[in-house]
Formats: sequence, C-alpha cells, structure tokens
Amino acid sequence: MTTRRNFSDKFKATVALEALRGDKTVQEIAAKHKIHPTQVTTWKRQAIDGLAGVFSDKIKKTEGNEAQIKELHAKIGKLAIENDFLSQGLKR
Repeated sequence: MTTRRNFSDKFKATVALEALRGDKTVQEIAAKHKIHPTQVTTWKRQAIDGLAGVFSDKIKKTEGNEAQIKELHAKIGKLAIENDFLSQGLKR
C-alpha cells in the first residue's frame, strides 16, 4: 500500500500557475512534477475558483474576526474561572 503524499500550498500554487499559463500541456506539467494529471487539473480549477477571493476584503475581514473571536472566548473562559474561584472564597 502506498502512502499518501501531502503537498504544500506553495507547491500547489506553483503547479496551478504553470497550468494556467498554458505554455505546457497538463500531461507535461504532471510528468515534470511527478503527479497525476487529474491533480493538476483539480488544482488549476481551485485556483480559478479562488481568484475572486484574492481581490475581496471580505475574506481578510473574516479571518481577522475569527482570530478576535477566539481571543475573546479565551478571555471569557478565564474570567469565568476567576469569578467562580472568587465566589467560592466569599461563601466561606
């Protein structure tokens, strides 16, 4: 049984960009990078689909909001623990 290979995002982008240029065929690109031609086509399609997001600020705002939400959830948890600890001390 063969092991599954994991490719970095940078490698995928390089292959997809090479496929988008159209200088070489999909088969030539696949042979050069030692991957299956279907994978090249998939990465090319994903690159085309994701291009609109490159110029959109909504994705950047969403990523920033997610980080802020995680930080606030952590702070809420910390404050809840402190509150419980202090309320236990007042009961005694």
